[in-house]
Amino acid sequence: MLLPRSLLARTFIWAAFLVLLTNVAWMVIFRLADAEPRSRALAQLSASAVNLARVALLTAAPELRTAFLQELSDSEGIRLLPRDAADRIAPLPNDHFIRAIEANIRQLLDDRTVFALEVNGEPGLWISFAMDVSEPDDFWLILPMNRVERNMPWLWLDWGIVVAFSSLGMAWVMAARISRQLRRMALATRQVGRGQTPQPLPEDGVEEWRRLAQAFNRMSHDLKHHEKEQAEILAGISHDLRTPLSRIRLEAELSLQGAAQTGMVADIEQMDAIIAQFLDYARGEDEAVTPKGDPNALLAAVAQHFAAIQRPVTLDVGKKLPLLPMKPHAVSRALNNLIGNAWKYGASPIILSGVVREGWLELSVSDCGSGIPASEVERLKRPFTRLTSARSEASGTGLGFAIVERIATTHGGSFELDPGPNGMGLRATLRLPLSGAGRRAEDRAPRK
Repeated sequence: MLLPRSLLARTFIWAAFLVLLTNVAWMVIFRLADAEPRSRALAQLSASAVNLARVALLTAAPELRTAFLQELSDSEGIRLLPRDAADRIAPLPNDHFIRAIEANIRQLLDDRTVFALEVNGEPGLWISFAMDVSEPDDFWLILPMNRVERNMPWLWLDWGIVVAFSSLGMAWVMAARISRQLRRMALATRQVGRGQTPQPLPEDGVEEWRRLAQAFNRMSHDLKHHEKEQAEILAGISHDLRTPLSRIRLEAELSLQGAAQTGMVADIEQMDAIIAQFLDYARGEDEAVTPKGDPNALLAAVAQHFAAIQRPVTLDVGKKLPLLPMKPHAVSRALNNLIGNAWKYGASPIILSGVVREGWLELSVSDCGSGIPASEVERLKRPFTRLTSARSEASGTGLGFAIVERIATTHGGSFELDPGPNGMGLRATLRLPLSGAGRRAEDRAPRK
């Protein structure tokens, strides 16, 4: 069914259809209701004309009949002709109004009365009558055809059009108001989905909208409050755990030697990394958006950091990337997670690239490892999920890709996992909109 997608257009179309259907139904009802009284009135008029013509002809002097007939024709358009057995009488149309006129005329005059709308090819309202019961000859009384024509009630139609357009105008105003409120609600919902706190919706208008706005505002406030409490709890846990971990590390370095000391320190660093990753996922992204973030400087800083810790990456940026609205620390955290994942589970060379494509900035991290099955891509974006293959050691938390997915969502972008160059390894791509406002999730299509 070819209908527009917007609620405003669909509501207006259905309202227009309803108004049109109502007007058509009103006109049909009007014609049906008007048919019976009009047919009786026309039959009464016709019978009166026949009786008047009969009486006038019978009572008028023979020498005055011709003048009388001429006067009747000139002033009223009524003619009298003798009826002939050879007259060609056209059958009446199958019309409710015409049949009602015929039935009423027969009741008022005589069952022998013949009623026709065309005789001998000449249109008109033809009614047969006899001058006297004793006379065998009949006559035709012919009235103008416009007596049986039902003209369109243009005045009523004009008023109907005025009412229809007024109704459509009111329907447009009401639908536009509802559509505007729903668009505002949809925008606020998308902001909540990206982890942002939208402006409170106005709690005015009709009762249903006020209740919906109040419920949404309460939900948004509760979510923000719960996220804040969650971050505070985890920050406290982190502080409480890292203090004994630091003490254990110090004791290990002082009391243990050799492989035992190295293993203990590695275990402590792994626990500290796991705690940090939990915090990164749970605390959300409260960082303010930098209106003109520089991805060139960000990529260079990330590459420099990994070179300093003896995990070099190849920086591949063809030309200078444009400035765009972004959260630099969040994007840097996402790239650090992806590069760390590539070094841990993939194989060198690790390539960090940036390119602009179709209004998006694509920041990719590629490795030459074993890759991941296509069927596992979406599952691995969820928290606490790992592969059972070489890409998921027991030391992982299963939050790396989930953190990147959350950062992409807060930017209105997307996170994609594809095979690496030449079909080898894995390429993880963080896509950020250059305008700072990503498309709706249902409008995003995976890049091929």
